[in-house]
Amino acid sequence: MEAARIDIPDHAPHVLVVDDDRRLRDLLARFLTENGYRITTAASAAEARAKAENFVFDALVLDVMMPGESGFDYARSLRQTSQIPILMLTARADAQDRVTGLEIGADDYLPKPFEPRELLLRLGNILKRAAPAEAPAQEIPETVRFGPFTYRFDRGELRKGEEIVRITEREREILTILGSRAGDNVAREELAGSGLAANERTVDVQINRLRRKIESDPANPIFLQTVRGVGYRLVIDR
Repeated sequence: MEAARIDIPDHAPHVLVVDDDRRLRDLLARFLTENGYRITTAASAAEARAKAENFVFDALVLDVMMPGESGFDYARSLRQTSQIPILMLTARADAQDRVTGLEIGADDYLPKPFEPRELLLRLGNILKRAAPAEAPAQEIPETVRFGPFTYRFDRGELRKGEEIVRITEREREILTILGSRAGDNVAREELAGSGLAANERTVDVQINRLRRKIESDPANPIFLQTVRGVGYRLVIDR
């Protein structure tokens, strides 16, 4: 019998699970999905970096003991550009390892073997601590238009006329931020956010990819403009 498909809402926290143990990755993915998280998995730090090119993650569950680049090394490199919440997993219960992980900037540390519900509680706690203060609600239009393009916020859907334009989740997030600001200038830092892809270089790369989809001449953009010394703005139809 085929397992029932679990529908996870788009606004659910998106967690990247990085562990070289395939069985544990699959178990965590299934368990966290059943508890309302969107999950992406990676078997190594290199694969995690590749996944971060196209997705924005809200938290990272990271194994310490991986071949090649260790979880400690990966977390250390992440902390140079990102404040994404990190929950570290390890087979080691040594106190010095826990201290090392916390010194690097990990938010919590869980030795293997662990009770899945404890991981769920710890993950929920670090996400709550990382959540920004709630800002006053702003009215966002259902759609914005720029030239032949229409972007619909509730669906994260970009169309050129009647044709749907395929965009990545990262590009969708950038369009949502720029479109909701009604043509105002938006700083690179705001577009980067605090997730795993949070650095200015990645924002510039994603902007260039998005321009290739919406601009007839990406080198001289009409809609997705650079604001020198600040960031970017989306020039929308009024």
